[in-house]
Amino acid sequence: MSTRATANGQGVVMHVRCPDRLPEEVFRQVLEELAGLSPVVQALPPTAALVDLRGALRYYGADARRLGEVLRIRTISRLGTDVRIGIGPSITIAATASGQVPLPGGVLAIAPEDVTGWLGPLLVESLHGIGPRQAAVLRDYGIHCVGLLAAVPPATVQRLLGGKAGRLAADRASGIDPRPVVPRALPATASVRHRFDEHTLDGAAVRALLDLVVRLGTRLRGRGQAARALTLTLKFAGGSSWEKTRRLTAPSAHEDDLRQLAYQLMDAAGLQRGRLTGLALKGEDLIDADQAPRQLSLDDSREARLAAETAIDRVRDKFGPRVIGPAAVFRRAS
Repeated sequence: MSTRATANGQGVVMHVRCPDRLPEEVFRQVLEELAGLSPVVQALPPTAALVDLRGALRYYGADARRLGEVLRIRTISRLGTDVRIGIGPSITIAATASGQVPLPGGVLAIAPEDVTGWLGPLLVESLHGIGPRQAAVLRDYGIHCVGLLAAVPPATVQRLLGGKAGRLAADRASGIDPRPVVPRALPATASVRHRFDEHTLDGAAVRALLDLVVRLGTRLRGRGQAARALTLTLKFAGGSSWEKTRRLTAPSAHEDDLRQLAYQLMDAAGLQRGRLTGLALKGEDLIDADQAPRQLSLDDSREARLAAETAIDRVRDKFGPRVIGPAAVFRRAS
């Protein structure tokens, strides 16, 4: 694929797949490498991203495949991480192409004139946006490859998959996908959830909430972010829910601060004997941790806890997130 791909107004999109369970800090570093190629980068957490390459092709005077190979060399040499890269004239084609790259990594570029011939033999489940259930429905009707899906009248596909889903599937099987790459960094929120195996009263809920605080704090610090607010959502037996948001006195990713506000939110819920089925804790209005003001503290015990938190993060990075934490989190309910 070359700069000719933009001649008729078509885009040149790169879809990057990182390894599963990639640490968030490494994912951020991959995004930084992408930003070195193009300013138009859309993060797709937890492990993927999109890049609009049109400006990069003009700037570097190189074709898209070459830019993909350069990126892969950089992520391997600088981060020790291989990636799978798909390149095409639309998001659907690029994402489908990256899914066809075998592990551990590589680059597959599809030129606009080759889209129809390349898509045709692929299994329907290989088309980006087609889920397992949709693929099963299509196969039940003898539509097992993308070429057959493209040949079926769109109205028929809509009857099989539903209105919007069928329309999108028919368009994308024909290579139609006008969506632009929208510049977006890591999201401005971070959520952690817990679902109870049995309906639970407030004692076990407090332990689960503490676990969510630990997980949320670890995630934020791993991203290098701080939360300005927290939202607690409680799910009850019968399908009802309760949700409330409060702001922190100062942006923070430290467990002491998150725990204090999370407990205030739980108290505000007034659970009494409510039977819970799940709860979620969300960090809202996130900012880069470097932007969070750091005030000098005369509280030696807080400074000691912050130092311990840093050491615990290093232990978790090395041995796994569940290897260490508050004793109450690991205590079984009596």
